[in-house]
Amino acid sequence: MVSQCPGAMNIRMPRLEIKECPKCHEEVEIVSNESSAKCSNCGFVIYNDLLSCVEWCEYARECVGDKMYEKVMKEISERQSSASAQ
Repeated sequence: MVSQCPGAMNIRMPRLEIKECPKCHEEVEIVSNESSAKCSNCGFVIYNDLLSCVEWCEYARECVGDKMYEKVMKEISERQSSASAQ
């Protein structure tokens, strides 16, 4: 794996983040390598935009590894499918 890319650090070494639900203002925990998290209070889905470099970077697979790359791309695809269905 490439060890120089600071953009992929949140994917390779995930950390817990707290975001505010835009709908009910409840705190929502999301791990930095997950694409989304559901608010436990109202069910609103919050998306984590930190994964976007995997979509466009030509070194993404090498940087985050095959398994994580496939997981991230699947989650991105599911998010896009969900958004277009709405």
